[in-house]
Formats: sequence, C-alpha cells, structure tokens
Amino acid sequence: MQLKTLKATRYITPLREGGSLPAIVEADDNAMYVMKFRGAGQGSKALVAELVGGEIARALGLPVPELVFMELEAWMSRNEPDPEIQDLLKASTGLNLALKYLDGALAYDPAASPKPDATLASAIVWMDAYLTNVDRTARNTNMLMWQRELWLIDHAASLYFHFNWDGYLERTSNRFSAIKNHVLLKFASDLTQTDARLKPLLSGNVLEEIISIIPEEWFEKETIFSSPQENREAYLTYLTKRLEASSVFVEEAVNARSGTV
Repeated sequence: MQLKTLKATRYITPLREGGSLPAIVEADDNAMYVMKFRGAGQGSKALVAELVGGEIARALGLPVPELVFMELEAWMSRNEPDPEIQDLLKASTGLNLALKYLDGALAYDPAASPKPDATLASAIVWMDAYLTNVDRTARNTNMLMWQRELWLIDHAASLYFHFNWDGYLERTSNRFSAIKNHVLLKFASDLTQTDARLKPLLSGNVLEEIISIIPEEWFEKETIFSSPQENREAYLTYLTKRLEASSVFVEEAVNARSGTV
C-alpha cells in the first residue's frame, strides 16, 4: 500500500468552517487538494487519524477522496499575508496530508440530500463505531454529495484513544455510546449483517499495511513509546483487538437505533 507524495505549489483559500483551518491548495500535479496541516491544534495525531480512518474506509469499499502526502516548503509561509495562516504554514513545514478536492461537491444535508440505502448507511455507522469517530452528526456530517453520490471526508476526530495512551487496550471494548448521535443511524438497519460482511475485509495484513504507511516523523513528539515502530504496534494492536470486539459496539448501535439506550 502506497500513497502518492506531492508538493504544494499554491495556497488557494482556507476552509474556515474547519477549526484546524484546512485549505484548498494546488499541487505539482496541477490538481487541487484539501490540505490538512500538522501544525494545526491537534498536531500530527489528527493526521494519523485522518490517514488511518480514510484508508480503512477505502478498504471497506466506502467512497472517500484520494489521500496523498503533501510536502509543504518554507517559502509558502513567506508569501502569505494573513498572520494566522502564516503561523500555521510555518508550523507545518514538511510532510502533511491532503484529500483530492471534489470540485462542485455540496455538504450532505440530512433534511435535503438523498437518503442513503441501508447497506451504505450501516457500513458507515459500523466503521465510525469501530474508529470511535465522534464527528458524523447532524450538526457536522463530514459527508459530501458529489456526482450524485455520498462521499466521506474528515476522519480526524477518530481514534481519540491516542490522545491518552494509558490503559488504551482496555478501551478496545468501548461500547461507544456516542453512536446514538450519528446522522445516519436511523437508516442503518443492517448492522448485524454488516458486521459479518465487513470484518473479513480488515483481516489478514490489511490493518498492518495501513499502519505501515504512517510517516515516521508524525510520531516524533510521542514520548510514551521508545520508537516509532513500538508506536505503530500499539495502533495495530488496538485496531485488531477492537475489531475482535465488534459485537460490543454493534450491539450498542443496534440498541441506540431502537431507542433502548
């Protein structure tokens, strides 16, 4: 598994609806991307969650924009007149992450957008429960409608366990009660069948391959582990054990959907 590595050549505009100030940039392949910056508030861990969440979604066959690594050079900050953005660019020099820009896409509107079918909705709810993604709510759906299809974006709020590694293995069986707020839960009527269908798609070496592409420099500020490899193994162990415990978070989602919790 490999991601392309590109260089940002032009800063176009910030997306100020995102708290971390992602931006539309042009890259050296002449295409546009939405760039996520390692110098933003949650630092490299948000990029790890974005990368892992996006590639797990892809492995599950869910529609996500192409992810690429994006090099940011120091000169770009010197050309930016906005002090806030200039500081962000300075702090993000080096390797960042970006998603292919879906030109003309509209934010998914629960009240107006086409309703997803049960298979797709169940798969998205299952994945977000697995990843403990707290940010797919009616207030902030983190989904787009593009070319009449639903696309998933922004998985930076996933894997929140990695902000506190103490006792992280005990949290692999977290029921994830926040799933009750998921914007697609009411459409997710096939959760039990979805669990049986999706788990095998992450078996074998799939998770290991995804974790292996996390850039080593994104681990550099993590002090609890003695090496980047030890940090990788912790992510892999967590995701593997959480997958094994899927019946727990599926039960929680089913109960939440029926209104019993």
